[in-house]
Amino acid sequence: MTPMQTFDSECRRCPRLAGFLDEVRIRHPGYYAKPVPPFGDEAPQLLIVGLAPGMHGANRTGRPFTGDYAGVLLYETLHKFGYANLPVSVAADDELRLTGCRITNAVKCLPPENKPTGDEMKVCNRFLADELASLPNDLVILALGNIAHQAVLKAQQLKVGAYKFGHAARHVLPGGQVLYDSYHCSRYNTQTRRLTESMFHAVFESINAELRR
Repeated sequence: MTPMQTFDSECRRCPRLAGFLDEVRIRHPGYYAKPVPPFGDEAPQLLIVGLAPGMHGANRTGRPFTGDYAGVLLYETLHKFGYANLPVSVAADDELRLTGCRITNAVKCLPPENKPTGDEMKVCNRFLADELASLPNDLVILALGNIAHQAVLKAQQLKVGAYKFGHAARHVLPGGQVLYDSYHCSRYNTQTRRLTESMFHAVFESINAELRR
């Protein structure tokens, strides 16, 4: 990989993922079924890190958290807190725009059963590392779930054990960037009330207060 390569739309470095996407394109000819690029502001104040594209969401549309249930609460919240001009994301070519915010994933390709292997996460972590290195020291990062949390720490070559994941936790990283954690806005978490709308909004209230400082 060349220095500071934050994304590669033709990446086939993970044979299992590349082969799986080949199969998906056959079964669903209209699906995007490629590595999904980050979406949003080129110079964000807030970087949101998810896990990986969903089969019928980002893997279908080509935009993170677009077209599936997990994106409903996320985009409604981004709109409420001033990061998005619309509360709903339906397609990569719709009118939705993000301001001051970018969404990326720890793993850029759809993994079978939504479970990337450790080696796949390690390979893709290089892209996240370069993306984080390209952004300023006063960046706020929001990790959606423990896997995204760990991916951010590994991308910055930090010890995972030194920064414990917890909903609404705040971690100041050595370079000055600040990491916030939230439970992932998946259907499972929201329907079981592990993550409620008010809990998710509270994290964004803390992030906005952080950015005002």
